[in-house]
Amino acid sequence: MNAASWRTPLLVLLAATAVSALCIGLRNTFGLYLRPMTEAHGWGREIFALAIAIQNLVWGLSAPFTGALADRYGTGRVIACGSVTYALGLYLMAQSTSLLGLTFAMGILIGLGTSATGFGVIVGAVSRVASESRRSLYLGIATAGGSMGQFVLVSFSQGSIFLLGWVDSLMILAAISLLMAPLAAVLAGKAERPSSAAGAAASPLHAFREAGRESRYWLLFWGFFVCGFHIAFIATHLPAFLTDNRVSPGVAALALGLIGFFNIFGTLGFGYLGGRFSKRKTLSALYLARSVLIALFIALPLSGYTVLAFAAVMGFLWLGTVPLTAALVGQMYGVRYLNTLFSVVFLGHQLGSFLGVWLGGRVYDLTGSYDQVWLAAIALGVFAAAVHWPIDERPSEEIRAARLAARPAAG
Repeated sequence: MNAASWRTPLLVLLAATAVSALCIGLRNTFGLYLRPMTEAHGWGREIFALAIAIQNLVWGLSAPFTGALADRYGTGRVIACGSVTYALGLYLMAQSTSLLGLTFAMGILIGLGTSATGFGVIVGAVSRVASESRRSLYLGIATAGGSMGQFVLVSFSQGSIFLLGWVDSLMILAAISLLMAPLAAVLAGKAERPSSAAGAAASPLHAFREAGRESRYWLLFWGFFVCGFHIAFIATHLPAFLTDNRVSPGVAALALGLIGFFNIFGTLGFGYLGGRFSKRKTLSALYLARSVLIALFIALPLSGYTVLAFAAVMGFLWLGTVPLTAALVGQMYGVRYLNTLFSVVFLGHQLGSFLGVWLGGRVYDLTGSYDQVWLAAIALGVFAAAVHWPIDERPSEEIRAARLAARPAAG
């Protein structure tokens, strides 16, 4: 029996879901700190938004490297280091009194911590224990962990800000982030090196070079760019947008919580659909639905009912892109270097996140309104729906050759 046989697929899935809950749940609380931090320090919103934008950029730029490190040295080691980095970033964020300090803490350290504990790392661990028919569902479950974490931690953070103040609230979040370190033991290990079968990629760099020659790989990249723009803008600026329009802070926090709650069902649902229907067509429909929803939200009169309805539907569409995109990358290029290949696509997501967060703050400081950014979000959703439609979902020639060469041995 293998020494690591205690790491059953179910246990790996549960640990990955818990890490996702902590990593994504924590970072999706940051919008609640925008107003109290900027008001306490006398900053404009662009300062806070820029720090989060840099966080998303650091996350994205470092993701291919953390993914490659996980492929080569094991997922568990990367997550353990990321947990400590994440906690240090949250601690220093609470102590920050300047743009430089906030950027270093929330931008660089939390960006690196999120990269080492986020989707780009855990998708490989989950994909390696799941059969191809169940892969998108397993990835949907792990992604739903982020939503569960968001639902719980947004409410917790809002309550702790009210009772203790934003500084102590961030200190508590720093302690919570350390819980990811012991979970790393379950996710330890890496994929076995491929045999000498024809077509087996020799390294993460070789796998990336092969995928990068195909336009469909970059269509996924730019489609995921749109997802990042939507999610980062809404997660960061929706609470402030709502309170600017006389919606109570409690409803604003509830809206973020509802996004997380309904995303549990959305990621599970889209993960299931990805195993039964065309992933590219499902992605196109998802992005188009986002554009329609945002258009209705800004066109209808704003009220508590429309806010909560928007949050529920947007939550259902929130991260359904992740299991579909990750599973599609695995379907096209195999799972041996999925951490690396998905992390490069995820860089597109984070470039979009950078633009969505920063542009939201910049446009608001210049115009006193988010209207232009909402309109950009609608147009980008239509663009994403269009670029996913022509993607060829078939395995690459290299993967088909490797599978064909492996068949006689399997027989």
